[in-house]
Amino acid sequence: MPAGIVESGLSQTPRNMEIFSEYFKKEHLLSKVDARLKLIIALTLLGMILSYKGFALPLLVTALCLLLCLKMRIPLKVFALRFSQPLFIISVLLILKVLFSGKDILFFINIFGVNIVGHKDGLREGLMIGSRIIGAVSIVAVMGFSTPFTEIMAALSWMRVPKGFIEILMFAYRYIFVLLEDAMVIYNAQKNRLGYSGIKKGLNSFGTLTGSLTIKAFEHSQNITTAMIQRGYDGNMPMLKHKPFSIAEITVSILIVAAMGVVWKI
Repeated sequence: MPAGIVESGLSQTPRNMEIFSEYFKKEHLLSKVDARLKLIIALTLLGMILSYKGFALPLLVTALCLLLCLKMRIPLKVFALRFSQPLFIISVLLILKVLFSGKDILFFINIFGVNIVGHKDGLREGLMIGSRIIGAVSIVAVMGFSTPFTEIMAALSWMRVPKGFIEILMFAYRYIFVLLEDAMVIYNAQKNRLGYSGIKKGLNSFGTLTGSLTIKAFEHSQNITTAMIQRGYDGNMPMLKHKPFSIAEITVSILIVAAMGVVWKI
């Protein structure tokens, strides 16, 4: 493969890494907060949102998360990308709920002999589910933006999550960037050879790219397994050492959960 193509792929990799939190993480309001407390608060709020029947709590949590993201100076492009898929899912959900769920008629349209009926209660139910989705995604996004991945894994280990699950997550996270780099090199090589100049060529090139990445994933898994066995890996992965909890952080965490609990009860 020509050196220029390789360099092109490598030079574009950092910009694609912006979808991951580690790339733009800096000092901010939540960077010094213990990851264990952030994880406990996040899981508690997720439980409240998923069990809440209404709009107030999910919308309040979403607004607070947006303010925190602004305080952390998260790039708008990254923020929009992170929420694009949940918003698409919510849009599809609303359409399905309005058209196929409910009894109270909101509108009635006849198009070429086909009756299209929208339901008011279906719209309300769809908006309620959609608010839960966007609220939950906001919590996960803030958690990811404010906490390094290794600290999240250490917090999960402290919460007695099975070691096998943490091990898989660590290796998957490590090789996301390796496979992303491989994908960019292959994609740029195909693009420079007009591999995406038409629909048919584009589909063939995409199939080749997918197959190549699958083979590379198996190769990386075999190589890392062999390398770690040769280095005496016994399945025990050392995690970060935790510092003692701060009284101030615990107090603030309790107040936040209590405040959200009051809204949840209303």
